This record gives sequence, C-alpha cells and structure tokens, in this order.
Amino acid sequence: MSKKPNTVTWKAIIAKYQKQSVARGIWQIVNTLVPYAGLWVMMYYAMNVSYWLLLPLILLAGGFLVRVFIIFHDCGHGSFFKSQKANHTLGSILGILEFTPYFQWRWEHGVHHSTSGNLDRRGIGDVWIMTVEEYLKSSKWKKIAYRFIRNPIVLFGFGPLGLFFIKHRFSTPNSPPRERRSVFWTNIGVLAMAVAMSYIFGWQAYLIIQASVMLVAGSLGIWLFYVQHQFEGVYWERSENWDYLTAALEGSSFYRLPKVLQWFSGNIGFHHIHHLGPRIPNYNLEKCHQSEEIFQKVPQITLWASLKAVNYRLYDEENQRFVGFGYLRLLRAA
Repeated sequence: MSKKPNTVTWKAIIAKYQKQSVARGIWQIVNTLVPYAGLWVMMYYAMNVSYWLLLPLILLAGGFLVRVFIIFHDCGHGSFFKSQKANHTLGSILGILEFTPYFQWRWEHGVHHSTSGNLDRRGIGDVWIMTVEEYLKSSKWKKIAYRFIRNPIVLFGFGPLGLFFIKHRFSTPNSPPRERRSVFWTNIGVLAMAVAMSYIFGWQAYLIIQASVMLVAGSLGIWLFYVQHQFEGVYWERSENWDYLTAALEGSSFYRLPKVLQWFSGNIGFHHIHHLGPRIPNYNLEKCHQSEEIFQKVPQITLWASLKAVNYRLYDEENQRFVGFGYLRLLRAA
C-alpha cells in the first residue's frame, strides 16, 4: 500500500460518513423484515407442495436473515440510529430473530474490533486461529480439537448451528452483568417466539424451516466473517508492533461481491472501512470507500478468489501468511 493518511486526516474523512439517516434506516427495516416475514408464509405453504419448492425459498430467506444480522450489527455499533436507546431496542428485538443476545454479542464484537490483527489478543469474538509454532507445541488432543474446528464442514456447516442454537444460550465467562442479563432475556424471547411460531405453523414445520434458514444464514455469515480476516497478505502483528490503522486497512479485506450479494450482506464487504469507522452506517460504507484513493488500495478479494481461503488452517508468523496443514509436512521434511 501507499503511504497511509495520518490520524487527523483519516478520522476527519471517517467523520463525514458517520451520519445516520432515519429514513434510510426505516426503509432498510421495511425492505428486510417484510420480505423475510413473507418468505416464512411462502415456505410454510411450499412444504405442503414439495420440498424442492421449499429449497430456493430457504436459500432466499437465509439471505434476508443475513441482512437482518447486518442491521442488528449496526445497532451494536450505535450506527443504525442516532438514538442509542433506539439502537439497543431494535438490536435486542432483532437478536431474538437471530438467536443472539444483543448486549452479549455487542460486548464480544467490541473486543474483536479492538484486537483484530493482534496475535497476542486473540480469543474473544473471532474464529479460533493458531500459529504454526503454537500448533507444533500443542498437545495431541488440542491438535485434534483444532483440526476438527477448522474443518470446513464443521466451521461452515455444524458450527453455525452450534453457535446460534447452543453457544448463544450461555453467557461468556467474565462478561459484565448487563451482558449476562441479555442472554437470559433473549432466551426468554426465543422461547416465546418458538412457542408462537409453533402454534401458527405447527412445531414440525417451524423446526424444519427455522433450522434450515438459520443454517444457511449462519454459514453465509461465518463465511463472510472468516474471509474478511483470513486472506492472502493479511496483517497480523504482536502487541508491540500492532497498529490500529494498519490492522483496519490491511487486516480487514475489501470483499468485492456482485451487487445482489452486496445488498444482502449490507455492504459488509467494505470491511476495511467498517473496521476503520465502526460507527459508519452500512449504507455509507461504499461511499466512504470511494471517497479516498488510499481506501481503494487495500487488499481486494473477489468471490472466486476467496474460495481458496477454505484451505487456510494456520498462521505462519515467520513468513506472515496463512498456510494449510500440508505445510507441516514440508517443515518436517526440511
């Protein structure tokens, strides 16, 4: 990358795009939640006709649920509405749809933003990543556990279901009281929603639709999060050398998606901008990216090129790159 802007310069640029629009916010709620609700009705009736007819509706509903999560995500950053009370209220409601406790997730995600790209501060709000050296020094059982977690079928298949249906039902150790309470109240909300939806659609139809849609949305969401921080040339440093600006611009990718996928993912592909200015609403991320040449020179990943990230397993700290498990055989042979 070329010379980075100084602190005063980039903060001034970011500030111009941190302005919320109530009208745009409300419109996003409408054009996301109304179609999502409509798809639930369509999926219910499609089940009575053919499961083949149900499948494309599940995929579409999963895409809308990803978009619901982006609004939830913006609320957590205080960027969706000017009013923090409004952000917290909407975020808590959407958290029930996402099976995700709002304040608990908000706390963990805040840790992720303050530690992203820092090798010494991994472990909260991120995907489990080990360095080559750490892996080689680990016990046999820890290696097995790591290989299991990093398996794509687990990470993007079973993992999302475990995350949203099980992990989010419990508070994180050492989390503050409000965050712990949010887990309890979200669980109550999820239970109430499940009872109501089971009454409307029948418990079997509800479980099939809910689990299927959550699987699609969860897999897509984890993939987006994964590829935006695990790519060729990614920035990772130890605390003494870690820099916030560099971590945002070089440790978070610009995931260049087709326009339709960009819409469903709420512009989160402009992840470098999001990490640089978390309070920028999702609908302003692209504008900010296009405003300065420096933002356009970040690592860019296309949809096709991103697929090779599936093979990334460990971070080679010495050579500053991600490698697969096959790299370990080369080390032994050397």
